[in-house]
Amino acid sequence: MTNIVSNIDKLDFAFQPIVNTYSGKIFAVEALIRNTHYLGFNEISDFFDYIYRKEMLFEIDNILREKALKKYKKIGIKDLKLFYNVDNRFFTVKDFKLGTTFKLLQKLDIGADKLCFELTEHFKFDDQKLFVDIINSYKKYGYSIAIDDFGTGISGLHLLYISDTNYIKIDKFFIQNINIDHKKKLFCASLVDMAHIMGIKVIAEGVENIAEYYTCKDLKIDFIQGYLVSKPTLNVEDIKKSYTKLKFFKEDKRVSFNNKIDKSYIERIEPISDSSTLHDLFIYFKEHTRNTFVPVVDKNSNILGAIYEVDIKKISYSQYGLALSKNDSFRAKLKHFIKPVPQIDIKWGIDKALEIFHMMNDAKGIYVTKENKYYGFISLNNLLSLSYKRNLEIAQNQNPLTKLPGNKQIEVFLHTVFSENLYSNIVYFDFNDFKPFNDKYGFRQGDRAILIFSELLQKTISSENFIAHIGGDDFFIGFLDKTYEEVYEIVKVLMKTFKINVSSLYSQEDVNRKYIIAKDRFGVERSFNLLSVCAAIVEINEKASEEKFNEMLGKIKKQSKLYSLPYGISIGV
Repeated sequence: MTNIVSNIDKLDFAFQPIVNTYSGKIFAVEALIRNTHYLGFNEISDFFDYIYRKEMLFEIDNILREKALKKYKKIGIKDLKLFYNVDNRFFTVKDFKLGTTFKLLQKLDIGADKLCFELTEHFKFDDQKLFVDIINSYKKYGYSIAIDDFGTGISGLHLLYISDTNYIKIDKFFIQNINIDHKKKLFCASLVDMAHIMGIKVIAEGVENIAEYYTCKDLKIDFIQGYLVSKPTLNVEDIKKSYTKLKFFKEDKRVSFNNKIDKSYIERIEPISDSSTLHDLFIYFKEHTRNTFVPVVDKNSNILGAIYEVDIKKISYSQYGLALSKNDSFRAKLKHFIKPVPQIDIKWGIDKALEIFHMMNDAKGIYVTKENKYYGFISLNNLLSLSYKRNLEIAQNQNPLTKLPGNKQIEVFLHTVFSENLYSNIVYFDFNDFKPFNDKYGFRQGDRAILIFSELLQKTISSENFIAHIGGDDFFIGFLDKTYEEVYEIVKVLMKTFKINVSSLYSQEDVNRKYIIAKDRFGVERSFNLLSVCAAIVEINEKASEEKFNEMLGKIKKQSKLYSLPYGISIGV
C-alpha cells in the first residue's frame, strides 16, 4: 500500500477532446490515466483490480481525482466539461463516503456542473438501491452521469434505466467501419433515437476516419471523440477551443434533403435556470399562466429537461408552501422535479422531428436545440400540423406505386447538387427485358418486380442519400456520402441481389431454362433473358455542369444496355 501511494505522482493524465459533431467546437475532455507501467501494471484495468483487492480503491481514486482536476483546470477553456472514469466498485467499498469530491471542487474553485462521471457496464451492482441512491446524490450535487463503452456488456440497458444518465458513449467497436457495416449502423441508429427521446445526448467513441464521421453525423450523434479529431495528449496546451479548421468540418458540403423545420412552428417558451429556487418556480407559473411546464437550462443554455406545474402543485397550494420555498434548504430540491425531454437539433429537419414524435406516447411536444443550446419548443398541435403538411407534400410528389420521390424532387436534387457544387455520384437504373416479362406474366407481376427493386434500394442505401423513382422501370439514386469506388461496389451487389430475388416471380420452367418465350415489338415469338437491371453511373465533381451531365447520362444509358462492362454498368465522369 505504501509503495502505491508513495509512487502515485508517477501517474499522469492525458486529455482527449469531445467535440460537437456539427460545429467542431469543443464540449469536453476525457481524462485518461497514463504511466501505470511505472507501478508495475501493463493494463489500467489490472491497476484498478489490484487496488480494489487491497481495499485502496476509494483512497487512490480520490487522489487521482484531485490530480486530474488540477490538470484540467490548467486548460482554461470556459464552460469545458471534464469526463472522469469511475470504477463502479468505487461505490461499494467499505470506506466510501459522499461529499469528498464536492469538497475538492470547492477547494479548487471548479463548479460541480463541469464534472461528468463515466460509469461502465463491466461490474454489476448487487445492491441496486444503494447504487441508485448514490447516483441521485451525485446528481443533486450537480454532477452529470455518462455510460461509457455502451453496448459492450450485458447490463447496459439496465444501467441506462437505473442511472438516469445524461450521456451515452457508444463503444468504438460499433463505430469502427460503421459506414459499411449495416448491422452496426442499424444498432446505433436505434440507440440514438431511443436516447434522444429520453433527453440523453450521444457521444461516438473511436471515430478514426472521415467516412465514420459522416455516418455519425447522418445518424444525428451529438458529439464525437477519436483520433480523427485528436489523440489523447499529456500537454494541456494542445487542447483547442474549436476544431472547425479540420478539413472534414470545413468541407462537408453534403446536404440533407429532409425538409427544414419552418421556424414559425417553433415557440420560444421562456426557460428557467437550474440555479433557481422553488420560489422562483412558483412565481414563474404565476406570471406565465398559460404555461403548464417550463424548460430548465443551465448557465450555458443547455437544456436539462422540464418541470411540470402539476408536479409542484401539492407544495405550492399548501398553507406554508410559498414560505418554505424561500428557504435555502429547498433550493436543491428544484432538481428533483426536472424530467428528461425529447430533443432534436434544428438542423435535423422535419422528417427526423416527426420520426421521434411518432415514437413518443405522452410527451407534450419536442424541444429544439441549436448547437446544443435551447432554441424553442414544437407543441403537439404544431407537430400534427407539420405532419399533415409533410404527408401532403410527399403524396403530391411521390410515385404512386413505390411511394418514392418522383421527377420534381429529382429536378430539385440535381439543381442543388450543381448550384452548390456538391460532390455526388448519380446512378440511373433501368430494367432489361421488362416489356416481354410484362406481356407474358401481366402488369401485376410487373408491379411486383418494380416493388422488389424499390424495397431493395431502400434497405441497401442509407436514407441520407437520395432515392427516387422516375417512372415505370427507371430509378434514380444520388449518392452524397460515397466515393465512386464505393458506389460501383454497391451497384454490383444491387444487380446481383435483384436478379436472385426477382426469379421468384417466374414459373419453375422458365427459371430452369433461364429464359422466357414471348413476342417482341414486331409480334414475333423469341427468347428473352430473365429480368435484370443495368446501371449508368455519373460522377459529379467540381468540373461538372448540368448540361454536360444530361449529355453524358444519355450516352452511358445506351452503353449500359449493351453490357459494355461487367454487370451492365456504364460509367461517365
